[in-house]
Amino acid sequence: MIKLRKWQAECLIKATSWFDEGKKTFLINAAPGAGKTIASCVIARELIKRKLIERVITIAPRAEVVNQWGKDFKLVTGRYMGKVTGSDLVLAELEMDLCATWGAVHGLQDAFQAICKDKKTLVICDEHHHAAVEAAWGNSADGAFTDAMFSIILSGTPVRSDGEETLWLAYDNQGVIDHPQDGTFTLTYGEAVDLGYCIPATFHRHAGRFQVRLDDGEKIEVDSRSRAVKNPRLSRVSALDKALDFYHLACQPLFEKDGITPSKDSYQATMIEAGITKLDDLKLRKPDAGGLIIAPTIEMAQYMAELLFILEGERPIVVHSQMQNPEQKIAAFRNNNCRWLVSVAMVSEGVDIKRLRVLIYLPKAQTELAFRQALGRVIRTDGLNDDTRAYCIMPDFEVFNAYARRVEDEMPVGKRKDPGPSKTKKCPVCETENALNSQFCSECLFEFATSEAGTFESCTSCGGLNPKGFINCQHCGHKNSPSYEITLKDALREGAIVRGIELTEDEVLGGEALAKTMRQKLLRSGDAKLINIVKTLPEESWGRLRSIVNGP
Repeated sequence: MIKLRKWQAECLIKATSWFDEGKKTFLINAAPGAGKTIASCVIARELIKRKLIERVITIAPRAEVVNQWGKDFKLVTGRYMGKVTGSDLVLAELEMDLCATWGAVHGLQDAFQAICKDKKTLVICDEHHHAAVEAAWGNSADGAFTDAMFSIILSGTPVRSDGEETLWLAYDNQGVIDHPQDGTFTLTYGEAVDLGYCIPATFHRHAGRFQVRLDDGEKIEVDSRSRAVKNPRLSRVSALDKALDFYHLACQPLFEKDGITPSKDSYQATMIEAGITKLDDLKLRKPDAGGLIIAPTIEMAQYMAELLFILEGERPIVVHSQMQNPEQKIAAFRNNNCRWLVSVAMVSEGVDIKRLRVLIYLPKAQTELAFRQALGRVIRTDGLNDDTRAYCIMPDFEVFNAYARRVEDEMPVGKRKDPGPSKTKKCPVCETENALNSQFCSECLFEFATSEAGTFESCTSCGGLNPKGFINCQHCGHKNSPSYEITLKDALREGAIVRGIELTEDEVLGGEALAKTMRQKLLRSGDAKLINIVKTLPEESWGRLRSIVNGP
């Protein structure tokens, strides 16, 4: 019998009481890593025991999460939960509990509907907002599960910022879930930290100034706190506003003179150096600690992976949707000691890698939902003796700063302050505390791995030495804000070239406006080949596609 956390036991009582009243939908709103999966499996076990349900169907965001559901469901209930995909046509004959991704629902809605009509079914919706992310998926879910006996909705990120509604739950005008309290169990991030289910987080706002050099030699300075001041003669150049946006510049690669090798003097390099410093320190307390980089595009993921190799000599694992078997690569990272995982929209809600501690955050999506999902990957505790913190290194960008402040406000006051660098290192075998310069554990003689001497740089304010990539001077507290020079051509790179295709500014703007509407229509069509094209075609290219189809 699995031992439940106190909140899980309370959640079980509240959920079964709610269902006993004849209510259909129960919401579990708990911090990432708090144990929502186990809690919902225990509720399912109780409903099965009382013969209130016969089948369980779980819908999760990604294949990696679906696999984890199958393992946890078997552990808790003793019943096998089979993974199904859109190509599995006859589900009713399988006579077992099922789990699938939200994407698979589109092709299986009739089969799921038949099961819900024929059997008393509990539907568990993991990270339910996926029913609204893609309208086609959401409509499919609505039709497939209308006849379910009960549904349990799980969310670790109860905030939406895109104005969409989900199928089972309403949102208030602040984008927060609006569901009856008697049908909801909530465990906030702050409560989870207090109870030891999650670890506290520290946010490092990575400052920087960009100098955009124009063709005539003029330089325009851009930082995160103020708008760039342009020469009046440039005010009519529409593309320049995007080129002079701080976050846009933070996402632009900078190369050496050969145009191929990533520059160690780039903004991303200093973010990575700060991450390396933090990870090295964390490994003194948790030797298997790892880091996660979330990149905005596949090209930038490859660029940052190459930067990591240049800066520390170890190649990271890279995962994105365009490669084969990314889930296997994620599983490999979970079970080995590789230092870094670089991801483009692959390591988000539900992906459980307990050793992740450092997050370098440079995403394409700037929503609070995406921010909290990413943070959820690095705040999962690894047991009662885990005394580490999570660190999020992000651009000093007001949108992200606002999200971080809200998370900090949720944390217990005593856990908000970063205690600073480790004073001792912990033996991974016997957990004895040892001096930082110890070669062997004083208790069990375990031999510690030797680390290379760090690289240092001087503070521009007091001259004190700090680890390279430092954010605040360890002597005077001065904020490090290096300057990066970038040409106008490089600043415009994203708007002008997409996957090697040269586009005009009008095509870029037209494509972005057209993409959302066309994507939704094509997804609803159910045509697998068209859907595959939609998923691989960059938004900026839609304007070019329209002009080709329409002809001269």
